[in-house]
Amino acid sequence: MNIIHLKYVISIAENGSINKAADELHVAQPNLSRIVKEMEADLGIHFFHRSSRGMMLTPDGELFVNQARKILEQVDEMESLYKEKKAARQRFSISVPRASYISDAFASFSGKLGKENAEVFYQETNALQAVKNILEVGYNLGIIRYASGYDKYFRQMMAEKGLRSEIVAEFRYVLVMRQDSALADMETIHFSDLREFIQIAHADPYVPSLPLSAVRDEELPQMPRRIFVFERGSQLDLLSGNPETYMWVSPLPERILNQCHLVQRECPENRRMYRDMLIHRQDYQMTELDKLFITELTQSKRACITGER
Repeated sequence: MNIIHLKYVISIAENGSINKAADELHVAQPNLSRIVKEMEADLGIHFFHRSSRGMMLTPDGELFVNQARKILEQVDEMESLYKEKKAARQRFSISVPRASYISDAFASFSGKLGKENAEVFYQETNALQAVKNILEVGYNLGIIRYASGYDKYFRQMMAEKGLRSEIVAEFRYVLVMRQDSALADMETIHFSDLREFIQIAHADPYVPSLPLSAVRDEELPQMPRRIFVFERGSQLDLLSGNPETYMWVSPLPERILNQCHLVQRECPENRRMYRDMLIHRQDYQMTELDKLFITELTQSKRACITGER
């Protein structure tokens, strides 16, 4: 016996006819009759007796129907409760590269969530994991970063996986270092100048199906002293704590530079362009939270990368 069977008995009682109940429930009359008989056999009672007025409830049948209605009311209340909660809960999820202009946008976004219930997921990761998060984990949005020379490859990969992509920002990496670093005092910084310093490496140069060595050869120049760090807080702590370190980054917000006592400088020899692309499923419909985050992201990009306010 299950909830559907309770509805069957209630419908027969309300219609006074098993044929009418079968029509209302869209169930074949023989099947409905069989289910009712099986329920009566299991419980050891009879729900109905026949009269000139049709199918009439027995005393046991009246007690059963009253209890069945109460159970169905409780089920309806429970469903309504959780459907309302689900409808009221906002959800936002995104995977992004390690970029301060993006985290700065996320900080502004988080301050505008309002009082409504919300679940927010923000993960810093590489391009491959961002794609996997959308296809397999359930994330709605992602931002992937790659050198512009791989644009055709990535756009083809997005199309094959049923993902839509649109450009968020295009930029060259800049150098960031402590305010009192010797690099900060140089009028022009060349690649050769960097060999005396320690590079904090955080880039994710791997492009699927291409040899890693080939990709690395096309990335920024390799330095004899490098520290590989994959946590944003640790990167900034190293930069602000050691004047011999530097890092290649997408342009940083003024707030981060001032807070960590850092400066950023361009390197004329670095001409490689990078792109940050927003990705999502082709059939995905943007929510209000998605649109709010994209607004904050656009403003942060303008302030950090294009210099607009």
